[in-house]
Amino acid sequence: MTTTAATDLLPEALGDGPVPATAPAEPRRPALSPSRANDFMQCPLLFRYRVVDRLPEPPSAAAARGTLVHAVLERLYDAPLGERTREAALELLPGEWDRLLEAEPRYAQLFQPGGDAAGTAPDAWLDGAGRLLGTYFTLEDPNRLQPEARELRVETQLDGGPLLRGIVDRLDVAPDGAIRVVDYKTGRAPRPGFEASALFQMRFYGLVLWRERGVLPKMLQLVYLGDGQILRAEPRERELEVAEQKVRAVWSAIETAARTGDFAPRQSKLCGWCAHQAVCPAFGGTPPQLDPELVRERLGVTVEA
Repeated sequence: MTTTAATDLLPEALGDGPVPATAPAEPRRPALSPSRANDFMQCPLLFRYRVVDRLPEPPSAAAARGTLVHAVLERLYDAPLGERTREAALELLPGEWDRLLEAEPRYAQLFQPGGDAAGTAPDAWLDGAGRLLGTYFTLEDPNRLQPEARELRVETQLDGGPLLRGIVDRLDVAPDGAIRVVDYKTGRAPRPGFEASALFQMRFYGLVLWRERGVLPKMLQLVYLGDGQILRAEPRERELEVAEQKVRAVWSAIETAARTGDFAPRQSKLCGWCAHQAVCPAFGGTPPQLDPELVRERLGVTVEA
């Protein structure tokens, strides 16, 4: 693994991201994503609130900016080679923001009193997204790339284990068949020694693609637009096997918590950013009563009487 400087479970189960307002009517099979696995490892009660109870969370300016930048980078690759420029990316920003507001009207609350970006002019906020896009062009030349897929939904069923599901930002496949898995991050790269969470996500995706395609990815790449860093890892089979063992262990712990109804809170410095302190016993709150039907529907587990 090297760090180099260069100039969603979705509503249907356990995928990535918040539940959109236009959630599909028919639930899909429960599945585990890297984001929801990380939620459980961080705090089982947070996992429960996001996956089982689906408690609302206020919109986040950082999350909205990340979604917007991802959308622009996905759309940028629709342009022919030679036309994927920084200027073209910036021109896409207003239209993609309008699309995002239409799909997720709550983001309009960001700039209202009490909102995460209150006091910030929308144009200035968009300029921040533009600066992140500018950093992207110091790290990669999109005119030299022809991705096989963007925003690729991937999933695989582990034998005797959970269904794994996620969304890969970009998948590059070389003429010799070598696979590179690319994920964009609008924050800053983790400090040396703190890369475990980020690499878990990428190994999760590498595992899913390996199981589905029978090809070990050659490269896992995280592109950090917040500080212009690239984190790369060349996974070995043993590393992905260890990742699978970890995923199975997390899923087993989720099933145990679901059967017993014991999603215990786990305090950490991340609690300061949690939207659910009012209903967290670690902060004097009382959790809502656990609904066994929701547990069965969203986790596929029956709560013990």
